[in-house]
Amino acid sequence: MNRRLLTILLIAFAIALGCSYVVYRMVGNRIMAAAAQPRATNVLVAANDVKLGSILKSSDLTTTQIVGALPKGAVVKPENAVGRGVLSDIYQGEPILESRLAAPGSGGGLAATIRSGMRACAVKVDEVVGVAGFVTPGMRVDVLISGNPPGTTNVNEGPKVKTLLQNIEVLSAGTDIQKDNEGKPQQVQVVNLLVSPEQAELLSLASNETKIQLVLRNPLDTEVTHPPGSEMTSLFTDIKPVPKVRSAAVHRASGVYTIEVLNGGKRTEEKFVSGEERQ
Repeated sequence: MNRRLLTILLIAFAIALGCSYVVYRMVGNRIMAAAAQPRATNVLVAANDVKLGSILKSSDLTTTQIVGALPKGAVVKPENAVGRGVLSDIYQGEPILESRLAAPGSGGGLAATIRSGMRACAVKVDEVVGVAGFVTPGMRVDVLISGNPPGTTNVNEGPKVKTLLQNIEVLSAGTDIQKDNEGKPQQVQVVNLLVSPEQAELLSLASNETKIQLVLRNPLDTEVTHPPGSEMTSLFTDIKPVPKVRSAAVHRASGVYTIEVLNGGKRTEEKFVSGEERQ
């Protein structure tokens, strides 16, 4: 074979081999990049705004694709969401999460939002007492009561105010139709609070015997304080009233007398030795 022809064939073979290698690397890199790209997953989202307490219907749901990791508790199948109650407002386009839905079979309405061991207690308030309409579900409030304590002998002291409950969650707030003393329908402001059974008893008693006021608080502020309460006389004087001694208990043990004194919210103990023990 002609040496010149052989040289041309070898050069052509080398060029073809190089081109094949380049094409192989380019195609391989594209395949690897496609495999490394996160896959898109279909998840359920709200097709329209869904209010708290509503029952999800098929018309309330649609699907969208999310690339990468899904939100925690995202629902991907319609049959896992239809017919379940909504625990908080879901806005259009928001993913449907398990934490926002009531347990299957529990239905909808306010009852589905009540946690185990807790109770929903309705408090009737007016516009001012209800913080002028700014009380909305999920907010935290303190409950203040004002009135004349039972057993008050001095009517000139006036009503007293006390913080009854603190850091209470609001379940719902709105209006209700009730009848006045003449039997005529009227709109009243009603706020449902999430409380324990013991707190529900206190609220029920307070709503019948005192006037209730709600005070908004920062939801991040969970500290429970111990205000002493206020009297009408404290508004017109710069001197705070001295708490009265509520009770005193005397205990005697081996000639030593122990006196337990409750002074307002302060509790102290004083010990005294009898004259016989000193001798």
